Amino acid sequence: MKLKNKTFVLALTGLSLCFSLQAQEGVVNVSQDGDIAKLLEFKKDIKTAKVYRIQVYQNVDIDKAKREKANFLNAYDEWPVEIVWNTPNYKVWVGNFTTRLEADRAWAKIKEKYMYAIIFQPKTND
Repeated sequence: MKLKNKTFVLALTGLSLCFSLQAQEGVVNVSQDGDIAKLLEFKKDIKTAKVYRIQVYQNVDIDKAKREKANFLNAYDEWPVEIVWNTPNYKVWVGNFTTRLEADRAWAKIKEKYMYAIIFQPKTND
């Protein structure tokens, strides 16, 4: 008798699962302000955006860093250049490259005059 009850319970459970697993069809309408989609897209771009830069110079003296920035701009005017203070040095950073390949191509050109140039990703304050 116990075997019949177990079989019945298993059959009933299997049958209920079959009915509950059937797909249901329906239509969902979402109405939202168009600016929300733009904002979400913008936020996604910010979170996933990786930036590569090239460091071409570092020194504790700001005047030397400014001179090196001017020298770099005379030799290469195709990339933005900035001086960043990172304890204890002033650093000359080049570019705002969105892909590693783009940074590698620039680095290959820059390396001719700045043999100690390095590619890096700046830390973000997330």
